[in-house]
This record gives sequence, structure tokens and C-alpha cells, in this order.
Amino acid sequence: MSYQIKIDTSPIYELLGSFMAYVTKKWVQDMDLGHEWIDKVDARLQQEVRTELATAQDCPFSDYDALYAWALLRPETDEISDYISYLDHGPDKDMFELLVPHIPFLTFEESLRIRKVYAPLLRLWDRDYFRALEGELRVLAEEDAAEKRMLLSKMEPEALVEYATAGLVVPHMEDLDTVVLFPVVHNRPINSYCFYTRTLLIQYPVDIPEESEEEPPTLLLRLTRAVNDPQRLRILRYVAQGPKSLEDMRHDLSRLEDTLMSDMMILRVAGLLRIHIGRYHKEKFSIRPDGAADLQVFLESYIGL
Repeated sequence: MSYQIKIDTSPIYELLGSFMAYVTKKWVQDMDLGHEWIDKVDARLQQEVRTELATAQDCPFSDYDALYAWALLRPETDEISDYISYLDHGPDKDMFELLVPHIPFLTFEESLRIRKVYAPLLRLWDRDYFRALEGELRVLAEEDAAEKRMLLSKMEPEALVEYATAGLVVPHMEDLDTVVLFPVVHNRPINSYCFYTRTLLIQYPVDIPEESEEEPPTLLLRLTRAVNDPQRLRILRYVAQGPKSLEDMRHDLSRLEDTLMSDMMILRVAGLLRIHIGRYHKEKFSIRPDGAADLQVFLESYIGL
């Protein structure tokens, strides 16, 4: 029996994703918003607010596993103010015990630290940046989630995950009961995921409508950037033979890890790779035929053939 899929929508996920991108700068160069977004946010925020937010830069990245878990296990409310108050004022013992079944290695002291650090910072981020965008982003996420919910009864779980994420392949696993998909806009086109005990939480991107038909669509630009490099084309030819690990690629293609990872990310965000995921970072990569077909479709559509 395969896992079940749940579609979860909440502006809390968008708040966390945008905050994480701004503070850690992780994946920003591969996001559609790019470093220009960071510059625009910096110009918008007061210096004292930027200084406060920067205090989270040196915190462990695994802190976000706990923040997302509290969002997933939140009480029956999607209000950001309620979530932040929940982090800030929830009973210490209860908040810790809520997460332990899902993150067994979390300590009580870490639980306290994460809540103490992030609750006031998320409150600042919401007040000075996110709140003005929440309504528009909520509509985009809910519209996309409604489409995915309609497909729950029409597609097999593995096929639906791959469709929603444009390439993530989650096979049946003995220790996996539930896959939770949640849509976000800020972090597009990045997929990210986190394994908890018997649950996998996956962030998938929601593309926003193109502003002008005269401009090349974003997906076409991602695709043309991805294939405009001999090394990346060699990677595609290689993984077309079957699923390959990064270790396989480093060895067989004689590539350095840093440049290989950069090329792989560009191919991933263009939707040209299938990422076969497993616990403990056991990823393998193969060609995504739908992604290759998209290149021709979007190119012909844009130039009017």
C-alpha cells in the first residue's frame, strides 16, 4: 500500500519560506525573484529591523524543520498572528512534546531556543514585509491547491507528487505513511522537502501569471538557460541512461562537486530532471521527458509557430 497525500494551504508556509529565503539567502540565486528581491526588501526595511533579522543567519538550518513541523501540527487556524503567538506563548512542555514524535532528536532546550529566537523575528517580518502581500499570495496558493485536490482521486500518489513538483519522485517506503504538499509563491521554482517520522513535507512552487505576452515566459527562460551549456547537456545525456547519484556523476563525468551541484540546480529548477528521493539524502537523478518536451512547446508557442 502506498502513502496517502494531503494538500495543506496556509499563509504560514509562505511566511516561513519567504523569511527563510531572505535570512539564509539559500537558493536565492536560483529563485525567480533572485538577488533583486533581497535588494528591494533591504530598501523597504528599516536598518534596525534588518539588524534584528540578521541575528538568525548563524542559527542552524535545521531550526526550520521544527518551525515547519509546528506549522503542520498547528491548531485549527491559518492566521499568522495565531501561529506566532502559539510559538511565543504555548506551554513549553506541550510544544516540545508535540514535536518529539516527529523529530525524535530534538531536545527540550533546542525547542525553547527556536521558539525564543524566531517568534519575535517572524512577528517583525510579518509586520514590515509579509502582511501587505498575504491576501494576494493566499489566493494564488489556494487556487493551485484546489486543482491538486481535484486530482487526488484521479492520479496515483507518486504521479501526483511528480506532477505537482515538476520532477520529485517519491517511491513507496515502508516507513512513510503520509506526504503533505503545500504551495508557495516566493520560493518558485524551488522544491524543498523534509522527512519527519512517517511523514514527508514537500514545498512545491506556484508560478504567477505572466505580466506580458510580449516577454518570454519564465519557464522558457529557465529551460533555455539550462540547455545553454555543454556541461549541462552532457549531464542530461548521462542521466537519460537511468537514475544516477551525485557520486556516480562526479566519478563518471569527472566533475568537481561545487560546479556539478550548481549545474544540477539549474537543471532541476528548469524541470528537466526527475529527483528520486529517499531518507538520509539518498537522491538519484534521471531525465524528465516532460521537461524536454516543454522546451519545444513553450518555444513554439512564444515565437508563434
